[in-house]
Amino acid sequence: MAAFHHHHHHPNTDLVRRVLHRLVIMSSVGALCFSLIYLLTGGCYQSELTDNPESKLPTPGPLLLSRLLTDRNGTVYIDLTVPDAEESSAGSLPLLETNSSSKDWTASRRLPQALIIGVKKGGTRALLEFLRLHPDIRALGAEPHFFDRHYARGLDWYRSMMPKALEGQIVMEKTPRYFVTMETPARVHTMSRDVKLIVVVRDPVTRAISDYTQIISKTPDIPPFERLAFKNRTTGQIDSLWSPLWIGLYAQHLERWLAWFPRAQIHLVSGERLISDPAGELGRVQDFLGLQRIVTDKHFYFNKTKGFPCLKKPEGSSKPHCLGKTKGRMHAAIDPGVLRRLREFYRPHNQRFYQMAGQDFGWQ
Repeated sequence: MAAFHHHHHHPNTDLVRRVLHRLVIMSSVGALCFSLIYLLTGGCYQSELTDNPESKLPTPGPLLLSRLLTDRNGTVYIDLTVPDAEESSAGSLPLLETNSSSKDWTASRRLPQALIIGVKKGGTRALLEFLRLHPDIRALGAEPHFFDRHYARGLDWYRSMMPKALEGQIVMEKTPRYFVTMETPARVHTMSRDVKLIVVVRDPVTRAISDYTQIISKTPDIPPFERLAFKNRTTGQIDSLWSPLWIGLYAQHLERWLAWFPRAQIHLVSGERLISDPAGELGRVQDFLGLQRIVTDKHFYFNKTKGFPCLKKPEGSSKPHCLGKTKGRMHAAIDPGVLRRLREFYRPHNQRFYQMAGQDFGWQ
């Protein structure tokens, strides 16, 4: 926990940081200049709000004043994100002078301190988008698949993919495939033995159907679910190596991670609760990451049509935002007998998983 907090700041800096965090001044640039006249030296500088995905507003981190931004409504923000070197030389405001070391000021690309490692179709995209509302989280939007597919490119390549972050901000990425690939735990451990790992899990039966539904959308001529799920329909023998079913053997996968990481470094998120109580689930994730609980129920509303929580105001925009159209798809209809057989198959696996996890996810 403590690892993420600032050790060498003045007692004072935290106060200033908190004040700046909330410094969204409803006024003209002139009034802002006036109010900051004792803090800043040099003239004022106004820039258009650029649509740079890397610095979606607002992303305030620790004390870094680099440029003033006005959005369409004339709201003035102090932009605390850091532009790339080439764009920051022109006319940016001077940094506040303090005698703390200069590295507090500069954003840099760092290896992630937290990873969402699984599971596919569990709710990882929703979790990532919800977490990005936190000003101290810098998350990569795409799935880099470094530890499973691109490991040979090396850690420097991986680092170069990361968004820039200030000291005290947590860098993270999500690749749900990590949870189920053999070599991954050891490779992640080699990068960092302290990395925090998050796994979103969901009832393995509904997860498998969701997975199959996604496969159909990409390869329409695939055989029916029943034919792929059973090795032998007559004996009811299940093909546990078929990917949609194999991914749901959570105990087996978690065991591999526990050979490398202590249980306290792995946080399990209930995919079901992420939908029924997003704020509660997010609160626990923020605690696990050692962050203030800034993402709360104020951020969510429930979309009846999609059956999904949506964000009232995503980063920097004033429009509400729901997850993309590939989320919350109608599932393929599966024969109830097949479902019964699958639930029976997973029951002992789920029980073992609840034991390892120290929590009962209540899957039927």
